[in-house]
Amino acid sequence: MRFEGRVAVITGAASGIGRACALELARGGAGVALVDIAGGAALAEVAREAEGAGAPRAAAHAADVSDFDGAARVVEAVRTEAGHIDILLNCAGVTADAPLWEMTEAQWDRVVGVNLKGTFNYVRAVAPVLRAQGSGRIVNVASIEALRGRFGLANYAASKAGVVALTRSAAAELGRYGVCVNAVAPGFTRTPMIEALPERVKEQAVRETLLGRMAEPEDVARVVAFLCSDDARHVTGEVIRVDGGQLV
Repeated sequence: MRFEGRVAVITGAASGIGRACALELARGGAGVALVDIAGGAALAEVAREAEGAGAPRAAAHAADVSDFDGAARVVEAVRTEAGHIDILLNCAGVTADAPLWEMTEAQWDRVVGVNLKGTFNYVRAVAPVLRAQGSGRIVNVASIEALRGRFGLANYAASKAGVVALTRSAAAELGRYGVCVNAVAPGFTRTPMIEALPERVKEQAVRETLLGRMAEPEDVARVVAFLCSDDARHVTGEVIRVDGGQLV
């Protein structure tokens, strides 16, 4: 899949699925604008990796995706520097697990603020650019937890279910302008967020998976790249599970 001449904005790009997506598009020749709250050396290292992989340009933007005005500033900066934006990947995500009766307001607000509001912020900011161009791709990272109930994940599951609904609504609104909007719903994927979980939790997730292994970030990134490619030009409003059969 080739992406020469295209520019992608990728949130959550410093690690995990976001980093893998940035490198996958870079290998196809896309310029990448990397957004992450981490900023600093971590994001700069991904920018160097992306350029080494084939990106003609990789720019790092330290930003909290839950900041509405900050999203508009990042998108405008990328548009000004690159002249256009063709792809938006919303990969930023956080967790703060607790049973409902123990979950704090801060835990709820942070997870919903990053996972759902953050996705809205960047879709909202990039939509006028893609509408004016009459083309574009948006891919949002949801989760299989959006499609089932799970103990201790009320905030995370609700935020990702919101991402699914937002994706379908955005597809309905932007389709007439030639913009495809889709989501991927990964299962357990080997990211820093998952690696921090207890071993028993990870082992249970692998047992649930028909393929008998945890996904690698690259497994998700390749599906995301397909949705960004010309091969998926007639695919919109879809949520594709990338879970190895964890949810059947």
